[in-house]
Amino acid sequence: DYPERDRLNLRGLVPPRVKSLEEQAVRVMAQINDFPDDLEGSVEANKFLQELHSRNETLYHRVLCDNVEVLAPLVYTPTVGHVCEHFGKQFRRARGMYFSVRDRGLFSSMVWNWPHDDVHIIVVTDGSRILGLGDLGAHGMGIPIGKLALYCAAGGIAPHRVLPVVIDVGTNNPALLADPVYLGLKQPRLTGKKYQEVIDEFVQAIMNRWPKCLIQFEDFESSVAQPLLDRYREKLLCFNDDIQGTGATVLAGALACLRQTGKTPEQLKDQTIVMVGAGSAGIGVSATIKDAMVAAGLSEEEALGRFYVIEKDGLLAKDGMADADFASLAPEQQAFATNFAHAAATRGDSLLDVIAYAKPTMLIGASTVAGLFDEAVVKTFHANVKPDRPIIMPLSNPTSKCEVSYADAIEWTDGEVVFASGSPFDPVERNGKTYTPSQCNNMFVFPGVGLGASIAECRVVTDAMLRAASVACAEAVTDEEMARGQVFPSVERIRDVSLDVAVAVAECGLEEGVVTRAEILKGADVRDFIETKSYFPAYVPVVTDPLHFDQ
Repeated sequence: DYPERDRLNLRGLVPPRVKSLEEQAVRVMAQINDFPDDLEGSVEANKFLQELHSRNETLYHRVLCDNVEVLAPLVYTPTVGHVCEHFGKQFRRARGMYFSVRDRGLFSSMVWNWPHDDVHIIVVTDGSRILGLGDLGAHGMGIPIGKLALYCAAGGIAPHRVLPVVIDVGTNNPALLADPVYLGLKQPRLTGKKYQEVIDEFVQAIMNRWPKCLIQFEDFESSVAQPLLDRYREKLLCFNDDIQGTGATVLAGALACLRQTGKTPEQLKDQTIVMVGAGSAGIGVSATIKDAMVAAGLSEEEALGRFYVIEKDGLLAKDGMADADFASLAPEQQAFATNFAHAAATRGDSLLDVIAYAKPTMLIGASTVAGLFDEAVVKTFHANVKPDRPIIMPLSNPTSKCEVSYADAIEWTDGEVVFASGSPFDPVERNGKTYTPSQCNNMFVFPGVGLGASIAECRVVTDAMLRAASVACAEAVTDEEMARGQVFPSVERIRDVSLDVAVAVAECGLEEGVVTRAEILKGADVRDFIETKSYFPAYVPVVTDPLHFDQ
């Protein structure tokens, strides 16, 4: 307003009309809508949003909150993959923090360079496995930035309470090592003990300054992702989104898929699942669903027997595998390679072979191999589950890495498929009927997990808390959305869904005895307490009016 312009000596330096935040947001969306509806247009829109973020953070987050369904694909997947690939060339300003091997011994002092004292959420990557694009080193910073934008818009975490981080331990990507505009260290990646020492120093530095902060590990390659999670998960508030977040999201999708086919959540224990992909995401998803089966009444051995995990060399199975090869598997991979409900399962069996003899009821992809679920695979799978509807969840992203498109899945199953994908697809028209896909996107779970766990000041994130998040997400799908064929809520309701998830996580944490927030321990209503602590973008006076709080 004009009094504030006078206090800031801005009268005459800006146009005379005072426009509200809502009016400014409409203008921004009008500019975004002018960009072409293709990859090039999405990239340009992302650049525009980055510039807006730099000059007016409140307006940026308000636009994102009000238009999250349209803008989420621009600030995160699938556009963020292109952003990371071209991060050096498009770099304009630093955002977040970079910890490199050249800073060893200084991490604990470096954290004090960050200007905000009250950090609640950190998203950190070492850039070793960015989406399905591989090792992008320091250019993986686009992932934490995009994730935290969604934390603010979908989860209600204030932007000054989040911190994107890259830990630069080098890169093994020859293209980046030869790239003159690469922003990271041009040296091979650290491994083994030296790598672990860097991560340990980072975690200790964060805990020294922000002891109640939640650390979300993001896009660490499979060989280090699970060991890091195992090392820290019982000691501090953290989770790995690729392993646990994806697992919780897929579990939510699986429960909603069962509901879509007329089954109850308890019938999850009766499903047989083929998981294509034995990396951190595939094994993490499998472990999460397996644990839910155990919680539903199966023994550990019975639940493991319902999974068939396939990787590039075929079925992961101890039978037919050399002892040395089996010993080289991670313990969590070995668990899924040892016990099968079908005795014929042998190392190297093809996807089609496994579908033929195991007759799975769910087909899940985490392979990053585009088109892997071809017509023969889908039709064979469909034929084996009749009269039930086939449940297909191709999780790989970006879209160019997805195992099957929605249009093909609809065509090859005569419209009977229950479908949820990691990347977005458009609705499909077939025989006069419109089919609406669902995106199995972690944004339905991780903002709520972070919101609930951080506000409740939980000591750790337990498996039960993540299962509670899955159930809350699945139950958030309305009957109207189910009638349209959806198995995830509509994205425009994401803040309400995140609140439901956050409440479920905090209440479960209370039952688990890991909540330390005094107000909640004293009996405060969890939903009301979390809602009052949630952030929504609005302008506040730059110079406080003495009468402002009396109005």
